[in-house]
Amino acid sequence: MKIISAAAILSLTVLGACSGGGDTAASGSGEDPRFAGLDQQILAWRTDIEASNPACATKTDGAGCESFQVTCKAERTITPEEQARGVTAKLVAAMTFTGKGVDGKPGSAFAEFAKAGDAWTRTETGSVNLSSCAG
Repeated sequence: MKIISAAAILSLTVLGACSGGGDTAASGSGEDPRFAGLDQQILAWRTDIEASNPACATKTDGAGCESFQVTCKAERTITPEEQARGVTAKLVAAMTFTGKGVDGKPGSAFAEFAKAGDAWTRTETGSVNLSSCAG
């Protein structure tokens, strides 16, 4: 199940709402180069949710949650202050998941990702609409 979940997240990430009008030829893969490395950040976020979210506390076969899905991603406006710090990409994302077992409870998490240079940072953010990522 973990392999399928990771593959699903990667697929959703590639097909996500962040494939804006940038120069896609620059990356050679058809993906906006501003968002290079985001797939790995989404997977790291999933791992952190698995390790720390209360819905994932009861572990079965080493995992406490399943059915991870990135439900939306939406690009955010970069402020002049962020531009001055070198931020070149910024977006918010929502992920849903379910605790394993008979009593598994659904959960969701929300994060803002910002990229400066080749480094991404992730901060938790308030909840957003799970379909549109609107605040």
